[in-house]
Amino acid sequence: MFFGWLKQYMPRGLYGRALLILVLPVVTLQLLVSVVFIQRHFEGVTRQMTRAVAIDLSFVIDTAAQADSADTARTAVAAIAEPLEIAADWPSQVPSVGDDHQFTDFTAPGVRRYLTELVPDIAEVSLADRRQVRVYVDTPHGPLSLEFNRQRVSASNPHQLLVIMVVLGALMTTIAYFFLRNQLRPIKRMAAAAAAYGKGRIANYSPSGAVEVRAAGMAFLDMRNRLEKQTQSRTMMLSGVSHDLRTPLTRLRLGLSLLDQDDAAPLIKDVDEMQHLLDAFLDFARADAGDDLVPTVPRSFVDDLLKDAARMGQAITLSQASGPDDPVPLRPLAIRRALVNLTSNALRYGDSAQIGVHVTDRAVRFVVEDDGPGIPQNRREEAIAPFTRLDKARNQDAGSGVGLGLAIVADIARSHGGVLRLGESETMGGLKAELVLAR
Repeated sequence: MFFGWLKQYMPRGLYGRALLILVLPVVTLQLLVSVVFIQRHFEGVTRQMTRAVAIDLSFVIDTAAQADSADTARTAVAAIAEPLEIAADWPSQVPSVGDDHQFTDFTAPGVRRYLTELVPDIAEVSLADRRQVRVYVDTPHGPLSLEFNRQRVSASNPHQLLVIMVVLGALMTTIAYFFLRNQLRPIKRMAAAAAAYGKGRIANYSPSGAVEVRAAGMAFLDMRNRLEKQTQSRTMMLSGVSHDLRTPLTRLRLGLSLLDQDDAAPLIKDVDEMQHLLDAFLDFARADAGDDLVPTVPRSFVDDLLKDAARMGQAITLSQASGPDDPVPLRPLAIRRALVNLTSNALRYGDSAQIGVHVTDRAVRFVVEDDGPGIPQNRREEAIAPFTRLDKARNQDAGSGVGLGLAIVADIARSHGGVLRLGESETMGGLKAELVLAR
């Protein structure tokens, strides 16, 4: 319970936590040394110095008390006070001083306490002046005031060591912080490279820093290179398969076309379906292969799609567009393919569809809604999986039935560091597909 409450107040950034690790031990050590050692040390010094002065004060007070008359007392006190470097005076009454020391005078309480303990005859101790100490005593011949230098009872600048510790602690913490920042910089660079790769971008990165950080950086580069090689190998393999299969399929279709059309028509249809399946597999395998990141205005995708829909007589309208029209690094062919897949699915299972785009500082969000039957909430994750066919299929590629339409869109979203989310349209009642791309 306590650690859970404390966790929400802890720094979340690496710099903040590193600074806390640096500052907390230094401050704790300084406080411990200040309280346990320095304060006790200066209290002991104050006690010893006050004891020496208390002997002189007691001697002066006893001399005044043993005098036969007031004049004799004044003469005797004056004779011995000057050699003892004590200024004596005979006020009319003992004033009420109280705790008149300044709040920054940390040794004053100890001086007052030790003087009154060692010299019980002292009535009041005034420490208003940090350079002088004045004590008041009631003697048989009237009130007596004795004043002497403050340095005789307490060390000068008693907390100078504390100031030095604080200044040196702050200086060393600052130096350690800059050193630690240089050590953390390679980690941030590696994190930025990993984040860029998650968005489908290859950022320039070379491992640096400590041995462990360099090892992690090299492991990241190896992983990235392996993934790139696997992706290229998959694309090249399927491209080769597609090329090798298209030739016999073309010959087969040509041969079937020479036969009687009534007998060959079903076979030609099967060949065309095989060709369509082959193209769908290739689209899914390559996703955004060969498509580089290009600064593109997200609104332009929607405008082009609406123009094509109007030319083809499709019932697609603009729902809402928000955000700035600033160019965003995207893969145009991949995004266009994803939006075409979403709108094609929407029109196949609904009579009309709406498309919108929202641009923020952190993401680009395309929204496609329709008035079709939608997909149950418990089957939306299944609908995005490749080669999945639902009873009321919403993710099947047009005419193919292989279940790659939404899978291709999800793969394109992941290549941009984003995600494909399926939900229910509040305005049209059908499916709501959100293609979210990280910036």
